Amino acid sequence: MDKPIVYLIPNFLGENSTSSQVFPPYNIEVIQNLIHFLVENEKSARRFIKKVCPDKSQQDLKIEILNKKTPKEIIPEFLKPLKNQQNIGIISEAGMPGIADPGSQFLQLVHSLGFSVEPLIGPSSILLALVSSGLNGQNFCFNGYLPIDSRERKNNLKNLEKLSEQNGSAQIFMETPYRNNQLLKDILSTLKPSTILSISCDLTLPTQLIETCSVDEWRKKKTDLHKRPAIFIIQNSFD
Repeated sequence: MDKPIVYLIPNFLGENSTSSQVFPPYNIEVIQNLIHFLVENEKSARRFIKKVCPDKSQQDLKIEILNKKTPKEIIPEFLKPLKNQQNIGIISEAGMPGIADPGSQFLQLVHSLGFSVEPLIGPSSILLALVSSGLNGQNFCFNGYLPIDSRERKNNLKNLEKLSEQNGSAQIFMETPYRNNQLLKDILSTLKPSTILSISCDLTLPTQLIETCSVDEWRKKKTDLHKRPAIFIIQNSFD
């Protein structure tokens, strides 16, 4: 008997994306055949499933919520479909599950019990931003979300800049879209003028922006990133 599978299902990076742009047909086939899903938000997950599989019955779906508020002690309960030889799909709010995403906690259990995991092909804002930035694709680090407190965030930015200067690495991070402008303000007021900053926002959307230049050059621009999903990458050395 084949092992049941946990499918990692990529989501759109924005409302105006279409499945034909970012997903192979195989993804649609997988979603069409799944009943059990782990999602961060049921409403948006159902909207996504409806968009890519409009003929799929919504009332038959078995949806469990796995987000940052989910108590760790109940996560093992989500394994029940697998133990009953049924597949599960994990859907992130945007992009690939498992990166800056609570799905990784569940996957640790899945692996420990020997079930199969299959990542589906789809958009990852982190990788799309990195490969288009012109920065170091051989030595990079994803730092997730920086501290909310401005003072802590500035200290963190200085540390990332110093680390990049030491080893030539590209340092990648992100922010909740409605706090992007404050993060950008702290970046421009904290980092050295010569440090390179790449910003990618609204990836795969008609309003997509991908731009890489020095902090000094960014200071001369008028950039509004409010409520626009964005990835930030800094690099201080090109040795």
